[in-house]
Amino acid sequence: MPDNAGQRADLHRMVMQDHMCPFGLKTRDLLRREGYEVADHPLTSRAEVEEFKARNDVETTPQVFIEGKRIGGYEDVLQFLGKEVADKDAVTYAPVIALFAMAAAMALATSWASYGSFVTVAAAEWFIAMSMCLLALQKLKDLDSFATMFLNYDLLAQRWVRYGYVYPFAEGLAGVLMVAGALMWLSIPVALFIGTVGAVSVFKAVYIDRRELKCACVGGDSNVPLGFVSLTENLMMIGMALWMLFKPAGVGIGV
Repeated sequence: MPDNAGQRADLHRMVMQDHMCPFGLKTRDLLRREGYEVADHPLTSRAEVEEFKARNDVETTPQVFIEGKRIGGYEDVLQFLGKEVADKDAVTYAPVIALFAMAAAMALATSWASYGSFVTVAAAEWFIAMSMCLLALQKLKDLDSFATMFLNYDLLAQRWVRYGYVYPFAEGLAGVLMVAGALMWLSIPVALFIGTVGAVSVFKAVYIDRRELKCACVGGDSNVPLGFVSLTENLMMIGMALWMLFKPAGVGIGV
C-alpha cells in the first residue's frame, strides 16, 4: 500500500442538479480516510461530463488522478489501495446471518417488554415466528423472481407453478399468526404443510440429486447456496408447528 499522507488526489465526479453520483461520494470518502488530500472537481452539467470523458478517453465517472496519474473509478481505487473489491456474484451467507440476527434481537426485545426477561420460552417462539415473517418479506420484495428461482427445486411448485406465488404469503401468514399466538388452527397446518414440502424438496435436490443451486429462501436475487439454510428454514417451520400443537398449556405465546 502506498504512503498516502500528504499525497494529492484529484477527483472528477458528477454533481448535477438532478443527479449526484453516489460512487463519487464513496470515492471521496475512501481517499480521505486513506489520508489523501482530495482536490474535488465537480462536473455540474452533462456537457461537462461528456467533455471530460472525451478529453481523458474514459467511459465513466468518477475518475481519480493521484499525483497526475490516472487511477480510475471507485473499484480501481480500491484495487490501487490494496483493498478487496466485492464480487457481486460470489456466494454469501450475509443476508441470512443479518436476517436471523435481526429476528433474534426483535424476539429478545419483545420478550423483555412482555415478561421483563430475555430468557423465556416465548422468546424462542417469537424468534422462529419473526424469522418466518422476515423471510416472507424478502421473498415478497420481488415475488416473480422468487417464484422463478423456486421452480428449480420445489417439488410442488414444479407440478403447480402458482404455488411459488402462494408460498411467501402462506409463510408470512403463519409467521404473523404465531407471533400473535392467534388462530393456531390455521397457522399450524399451514406451517407444517409448506415446511414439510420444502424440507423434502431441498433434501432431494441437494443431498440426493447433488444439484448446486441458489436458495430462494431470502428472495430471488440472492447468492445464498441451496442447502443447510433453506433446510433449516423449513425444519424451523415444522418444529414450530409441532411445538405449537403439542406444547403444555400455559407455556409460551398466547398464554
